[in-house]
Amino acid sequence: MANVRVPAMLRPTVGGERVVDAEGATLRELIDNVDRRHPGFAGQLLETDGAQRRFVNIYVNDEDIRYLNGLDTPVETGDVISILPAVAGGN
Repeated sequence: MANVRVPAMLRPTVGGERVVDAEGATLRELIDNVDRRHPGFAGQLLETDGAQRRFVNIYVNDEDIRYLNGLDTPVETGDVISILPAVAGGN
């Protein structure tokens, strides 16, 4: 079981929790696991075709999944998944 750190913008989707536990052999399976319990979670992270949204950064143990195997990155018990939505803006 892995720990998913939930950013503030997604906490309403998971009942206000900061961290949720999830199971899965890959990050995609883990996201699906959380989405089954908290519908709408995956839609915040993935495009309709299943690809990672461009402005959502996902890390497994502080490693950006874009430099690993993307959503097919293996996940093991005790791994920490961090989700960071990109923030842009200014004057």
